[in-house]
Amino acid sequence: MTSPPRADDAHPYLRAATAGVRHHTHALGRSAPPEPADRLHLDVVHAHLTALLGLVDQLAGSARSPHPGAGRHLASAHTRLWQAAAAVHDAFHLLPSASDSSECRPESLPEGPPFMTICQRHLAAGHIVRRKTTPTDLDRPPHITACLR
Repeated sequence: MTSPPRADDAHPYLRAATAGVRHHTHALGRSAPPEPADRLHLDVVHAHLTALLGLVDQLAGSARSPHPGAGRHLASAHTRLWQAAAAVHDAFHLLPSASDSSECRPESLPEGPPFMTICQRHLAAGHIVRRKTTPTDLDRPPHITACLR
């Protein structure tokens, strides 16, 4: 007989990703003068946000019919993750780059275009978001809820 999995054994990859983000945040906070944000950091953060966006999208879809209240909250989280990803994408283009242009032109990189640029990733995530979200929802400020327990 097998025992049911413990709560701390569930979703080990998510726990590892969260631990990695916490470790990196802690390490950045300990450095003597904080290092300024660079495009590489923002690209990795954007990749993390868009991966979370896809996960929350799946969770919202599966929770919507049996638990409509939870589905609405997850849909709201989905919208907020998109807003965070959009802000990181915008910040990425405001940082100085190795080239003279702030445009996303991966074909002009000396090593060739990367497999997935931040702009390609952002456009792909945007298609998913716009399929399920209205422009009004994207501009709406987050709602505040109190914990019921």
